[in-house]
Amino acid sequence: MTKFTGFGPEFFQFFIDIKENNDREWFTANKQRYDREVIVPILDFIEDIAEPLEKVSPHFLANPRKHGGSMFRIYRDVRFAKDKRPYKESAAIQFRHMNGRDAHAPGFYVHLEPGNIRYGGGVWMPASAQIKSIRQGIASDTAGWSRVRNNKKLNAMFDELRGDSLKRPPRGYDVDHPHIEDLKRKSFFLMHTATAKQAARSDFVADVINGFKAASPLMRFLCRAVGAPY
Repeated sequence: MTKFTGFGPEFFQFFIDIKENNDREWFTANKQRYDREVIVPILDFIEDIAEPLEKVSPHFLANPRKHGGSMFRIYRDVRFAKDKRPYKESAAIQFRHMNGRDAHAPGFYVHLEPGNIRYGGGVWMPASAQIKSIRQGIASDTAGWSRVRNNKKLNAMFDELRGDSLKRPPRGYDVDHPHIEDLKRKSFFLMHTATAKQAARSDFVADVINGFKAASPLMRFLCRAVGAPY
């Protein structure tokens, strides 16, 4: 039996309101609203996606816990930030690889923000050992990386491979390598944009799963490169 009924207007209205009232007093007064209108649908979404996600890959975790699970915390870390706003103005969900302990491991991702709804997968700012392994994987398996980049289902779902890049080729790589622009990347991820109308439907779970399936060639390559099963 499914629980998720969609991320409706009230879900996104909460983030519109907190953007205008990003302080502890307002959040404390609206804490029950946050629990009801944001946390409940996110945890329902995570719970409902667990089974189909396992069919995409059994190595990624859908953990519907309020704390320490797949849902990102709303609290910002402002200890060393110039921006002292205490709360995030969007929601996010990451389905991490069971071998990964943080947000920099390969994972599937859902971003939920008014006017900015997207989902996909990849790896964001991995540790130096991981990025080195990914670059070595691309350089040593040029044909395999070409198959990822030219995959029809992947390219039909996603507009481009994203991620910040180095200004110059990394040390040890030929500037004329056919994938030199990808070897310069510091992150590798794919994102598909959705509408609020799509996110409000109960079958948004199926939409996201289709996106995860389409991203699988990239995810499989990244996992293999860092020595993780897919």
